[in-house]
Amino acid sequence: MQSTSATTSSDALSRHLEALGARRRRALVVYITAGHPSPDATIALMRALEQAGADVIEVGVPFSDPMADGPVIQASSQRGLDHGVSFDRALDLIATAAVSVPIVLFSYLNPVLAAGEDALRRAAAAGVHGILITDLPVGSDRVRERWLGTGPLAFVRLVAPTTPTERMREIAAHGSGFVYLISRLGVTGAREDVASELPDVIARLRTATALPVCVGFGISTPEQAQIVGRMADGIVVGSAIVRAAGTSIDAAAELTRTLRDALDSA
Repeated sequence: MQSTSATTSSDALSRHLEALGARRRRALVVYITAGHPSPDATIALMRALEQAGADVIEVGVPFSDPMADGPVIQASSQRGLDHGVSFDRALDLIATAAVSVPIVLFSYLNPVLAAGEDALRRAAAAGVHGILITDLPVGSDRVRERWLGTGPLAFVRLVAPTTPTERMREIAAHGSGFVYLISRLGVTGAREDVASELPDVIARLRTATALPVCVGFGISTPEQAQIVGRMADGIVVGSAIVRAAGTSIDAAAELTRTLRDALDSA
């Protein structure tokens, strides 16, 4: 794996998003699960998504109990496990794909802890630029939060739509890269509409942080991408991309292209 310094790895995500903002380009963040539909396909998929217009790729580490995820991502996580994809195997796939857009590792806490104290350094060396832990709320484990927050990767934090403004400020202050705003309560999965309260939630979050705001959970169509793109700095699309990837790499790339076009016209 190519060595990547802590400063380069963690700052690359912020610099990339700042450059997009300067060009008034909304960030398209796409999620895939390492090992879905297969390890080799994961490598090809990452490259295809970059070519199709993805600005950031989130790579999920397969986990046996993905409680925050809906059925599509749960199934993809199980498929990754069936293929023997561990934390380090996910890093190998990322290093082999060698895409030029930033990579955010998306994981539950247990796989990262099980990977050892140097897990973040190994991730940075593999070409990862940020990390998002789904089950580590601010204040729940100060020692682990400090480890993640002072490590070589940008520490992306989650904010829920019901989060009070002062709590938003606290969460964002302990994160970097961007803030991932969950558009609605519940597990991940495609939805048919955009939450009516989303504009107010984004407006409140903007008063609490200067970090870019990327909105995810439920965005699956170009129409939704365009609506949310008018309000946020970027969108995160997960279940729809994972479902398309289960059909073919071409299907996932085509969906990414349509989302990119929609964002560019927002």
